[in-house]
Amino acid sequence: MKQGSTLFLKIAVYLIGTPVLALCIFLLPQIANEAIEQAQRGQELAYVVFGILIVMYGSAIPFYFSLYQAFKLLSYIDKNQAFSQISVIALKKIKNCAILISGLYVVALPLVYIIAEWDDAPGLILIGMVIVGASMVIAVFAAVLQRLLQEAIHIKSENDLTV
Repeated sequence: MKQGSTLFLKIAVYLIGTPVLALCIFLLPQIANEAIEQAQRGQELAYVVFGILIVMYGSAIPFYFSLYQAFKLLSYIDKNQAFSQISVIALKKIKNCAILISGLYVVALPLVYIIAEWDDAPGLILIGMVIVGASMVIAVFAAVLQRLLQEAIHIKSENDLTV
């Protein structure tokens, strides 16, 4: 396969990671500073914000690891190694990262509920549930692709033995 055939998808992987990086570098520290000021004033709600920030920073690690695995998977496609066991392993890692992200946000949902009740903003809970749902959809999709790829590799190996 041509080297640049997956160039668009590689660019998309970078573009997906850029807003999350900007969020982690610029917006979340500002939120943390405001929470520190609120905690110094004696508001207990600031500690709930700290919990959510920890989950958000913690979920960035598996997010970027899964983007790296997606980039590696695209590189395997460029090298005509798409139907190999290393591609299956990359999909398995993407699936596990998506499950981990979903689990982290499920843990954070009670904290989001506390803030939503305090601020009277039920949309926050919906946003948290969308993140959990999207992560689970990605996990299921990666699991299905992993299974299909394993079956294709098995069929390919059988065909190689019969010829």
